[in-house]
Amino acid sequence: MRRRDFLTGVVTATAAASTAFTLAGRPVQAAPAAPAGLAGLTSMTTGAKPISVEERLARIAKLQQLMVDKKIGALILESGSSLDYFTGIQWHRSERTTAAVIPARGDIVVVTPAFEEPSIRETLAVNGDVRPWNEHESPFARLVGALRDRGVSSGPIAFEATTRLFIVDGVREASAGAYQVVSGDALVKAVRLIKSPAELALMQTANDVTLAALRYVHGHVRPGMRPDEIASMMNAATVALGGAPEFALVLINEASAYPHGSHKPETLHEGSVILMDVGCAVHGYQSDISRTWVMGKPTAKQRKVWDTVKRGQEIALATAKPGVPVGSIDDAVRAYYEKEGWGPGYHLPGLPHRTGHGIGLDGHESPYLVHGDATPLAAGMCFSDEPGLYIPGEFGIRLEDCWHMTETGPKLFTELAKSIDDPI
Repeated sequence: MRRRDFLTGVVTATAAASTAFTLAGRPVQAAPAAPAGLAGLTSMTTGAKPISVEERLARIAKLQQLMVDKKIGALILESGSSLDYFTGIQWHRSERTTAAVIPARGDIVVVTPAFEEPSIRETLAVNGDVRPWNEHESPFARLVGALRDRGVSSGPIAFEATTRLFIVDGVREASAGAYQVVSGDALVKAVRLIKSPAELALMQTANDVTLAALRYVHGHVRPGMRPDEIASMMNAATVALGGAPEFALVLINEASAYPHGSHKPETLHEGSVILMDVGCAVHGYQSDISRTWVMGKPTAKQRKVWDTVKRGQEIALATAKPGVPVGSIDDAVRAYYEKEGWGPGYHLPGLPHRTGHGIGLDGHESPYLVHGDATPLAAGMCFSDEPGLYIPGEFGIRLEDCWHMTETGPKLFTELAKSIDDPI
């Protein structure tokens, strides 16, 4: 479960914890040196192979065939994970437009501010025409020019789903309404949904790094520590192990009862519930793992809730079969919880969020393990499995591991936690 807010306990990678830098808010991995005090942790990512040029070209070819079949002239996508996915370009979003045109036929065209062109070319991994625009010029006119140069002068064009409205409107205006704007969501999902062996390998490495960092932190937490101190330790361990920290959420005591935390200051003490939800990236591909344990001896209630959550994880995996609608996984877990007295439905105390989410180049991707999602499970899909339970005013338990679907059933990237006494 990825955090985008900054409540108590939410700590992202900082310069103190990482030698990585970011483009587009996405880590670009340097060769991190182990921070002081983390002797014994060495990189686990030296053998990780980035996505090849050939694989990116195959992605573009598949996308182009889909556009030909659907009679869509081109896909326009701005900076973000999909631009990275198809072209390798890693860049941030700002008021200055950087976007690519992927035509149904022909090479891509990238439009970017002139002074950013050298930086854009650094990560561009496929052949393409880079067309800069100066500050007094219109990027939208450049995009329309690219469309026309690729033989797309009218008809339907698609925009990637997260493209901001001012870019869509800018293209409409610059083209004098020559194009019919349609959603590119189905096109992009059709290519990104099924992960390749290379993608799965990177996700495996990212999960291995995160679990190893969690193991280190579990052995080094002490009474009196604050969530931010624990999160900083997690990020530093992740860097020492060769990963690029994406997020580190640490919820202790009552804050663990709220999936995204609270503003109330907390420190560790005997009997504290410690909920950690953490992830990193390896060549852009994500991990997302949660573990919960107790400092000292758990109460009978804490142990019972922990065991119930783990059983929920097991039920989710047992329900996952090829062709089964992904929403039925959430339904199966929720039915078990209701029999145990939780809920009903999404009500508290119980499970207020979905059982899991897709994951890959983004920490959260479709489809989602949520009631009503009819997407059939297929080999190569990747998900989190995180059916937590939360008791407002007391504590919460969340366990989370990621898995991918195979032809015969789910395969975990990390083994489920054994017990509240042996949580890593």
